[in-house]
Amino acid sequence: MHSTPERLVGAWFAANGRDLPWRKTRDPYEILVSEVMLQQTQVARVLPRYLAWLERWPTAQSLAATPLPDVLREWQGLGYNRRAVNLHRAAQQVAEDGWPNDLTELPGVGRYTADALACFAFRRDVLPIDVNIRRVLERSGMQFGAESAQALMDLGATVCLARLPRCAECPVADLCPSRGRRYEPLRKQGPFEGSFRQRRARALRAALAGDDPGDPEAVAALRRDGLLST
Repeated sequence: MHSTPERLVGAWFAANGRDLPWRKTRDPYEILVSEVMLQQTQVARVLPRYLAWLERWPTAQSLAATPLPDVLREWQGLGYNRRAVNLHRAAQQVAEDGWPNDLTELPGVGRYTADALACFAFRRDVLPIDVNIRRVLERSGMQFGAESAQALMDLGATVCLARLPRCAECPVADLCPSRGRRYEPLRKQGPFEGSFRQRRARALRAALAGDDPGDPEAVAALRRDGLLST
């Protein structure tokens, strides 16, 4: 039988896929927590925090009933605290009105996160395209359905890497027009040390601990973003 790209990637995933807790649930809240945490944060760093979060707040209702400062304290160390604010607001909306048909109506939920929820929680036939999946699709020129989503994520994260793809390990290398190519490094974000982002993070930690942040500019920015009450 002819092996299609979907079958090849699926077989590779069965043998090499990462064992991640959010892949063992269809609960939309649990999947939303994972997707929000994974935005700009590495999987290894998210894993223990995800499990601890769900132990503390196992449902959208339990998170929604929690004061925002407590949520922000639990979020410390994951970075980009605005994500925690949006997750809290989304939980409040779900607790009050349920899950909307258009998932982008939830605070902080853009096209990719909505598609990930639709695919993994609600089993809709949509392929959520994150940076890893986009890389595989663009380089290979191949088309895949929603059933290949997790496999493509892992393929992009562990084999079809941004700069130096491991083509020798790729299940569709023989069909890929980009096999053997190397790529220029992507533009990196500016250093955190000494940045205004660091000042904001330091001010937020101090405020949540009940201390004087001592940085009016950072505090003003935090208040504008809803991270601190006025």
